[in-house]
Amino acid sequence: MKFFVLLVALLVAVFIPARAQTAKTIDALAGLTQLLAQSDDPQFHLDILKGMSDGLKGRRGVKMPAGWDGIAEKLLQSPNAQVRELAQSLSVTFGSTTALTALRKTLLDANAGTASRSNALVALLQAKDPQLPGALQQLLSDSTLRGGALRGLAVYDDAKTPPAILKVYPSLSTEEKRDALTTLTSRVPYAKDLLAAVAENKIASKELTADIVRQLRNLKDAQLNEQVAKTWGVTRDTPADKLADIERFKKLVASKGFGDAQRGRGVFSRTCQQCHMLYGEGGKVAPDLTGSSRGDLDYNLQNIIDPNAVIPNDYRTWNVDTKDDRSITGIVTKQDANAVTIVTANETIVIPRGDVQSLQQSELSLMPEGLLQALSENEVRDLLAYLKTTAQVAMP
Repeated sequence: MKFFVLLVALLVAVFIPARAQTAKTIDALAGLTQLLAQSDDPQFHLDILKGMSDGLKGRRGVKMPAGWDGIAEKLLQSPNAQVRELAQSLSVTFGSTTALTALRKTLLDANAGTASRSNALVALLQAKDPQLPGALQQLLSDSTLRGGALRGLAVYDDAKTPPAILKVYPSLSTEEKRDALTTLTSRVPYAKDLLAAVAENKIASKELTADIVRQLRNLKDAQLNEQVAKTWGVTRDTPADKLADIERFKKLVASKGFGDAQRGRGVFSRTCQQCHMLYGEGGKVAPDLTGSSRGDLDYNLQNIIDPNAVIPNDYRTWNVDTKDDRSITGIVTKQDANAVTIVTANETIVIPRGDVQSLQQSELSLMPEGLLQALSENEVRDLLAYLKTTAQVAMP
């Protein structure tokens, strides 16, 4: 059935242009709706709905096909939970206010089940439901959906978001703090509140890792850049600077030795693991380090301090600015006339093409420079000790 799903997705993608709907578009969706009505097989329904959902990913305000209201009522009674959820999600794509209301109710219902609530969140974000920010801020106190809420808040420019995130920040897990910081650096007003919290010591400056600092600079705001330079210094980006840093850290290891590998795993988890995999744990947006030449100190220092020396095309960053002033940095994995798919350190985002203000590929690696600047000398020694291990060590 996978081939059938792909065929339906292709049919939808071909016949539904990004900015206009032709008679062929309407006919294509109406034809698929008729197919759904002609069968009582839940698996058949699921395959059709998956294809439609994949083909419409990243699109909003698609005109509801003839007969959809009737078949949607039938599908919402399906014994297959996925069929029910996909039907409701597609109804949102087709502009159904009834479906939006039902999804909001599911999202905030603690008894609805994690999968159903997560799917509701995805559908509401894809529709960019204007009533969602308040619900997401409310979900910051819900451990089940907190991560999704933190990431979702970046979609909206809402003045209540920074104080809501900063209020819960001290109680967040390491991964949730990454989500929080990514959202707080996605827009200039959010970033200003974040740096104010850093200035007041509500958030330690060392918690803003190199990639977060780079995202702050990507916002291209003069006031923010001045604060960043005051707190973290100016990026040392000349070849001579990098060579001097490499020698400095080599001398540090030569005089004091490597640190503690277990503590180093904690440093790696905080600063590297969101992108890199090592020993089967971590992200997949950057190269897997398990098989690299990590036993070589020079290799490790050169790649950490000068990540832009050699950049495979697959790992060059893209900067996306949206029309509502959101800034996103990551790896673009797909783009067409309908949407742009970008993978960041903490999520995969599908942005409707109509929301994109600018899209530019950078000459820089996804891995930021200055990663070691935010670490103490002991943390650097610990990280280097962990990187040269040949087997996984326990967390500290």
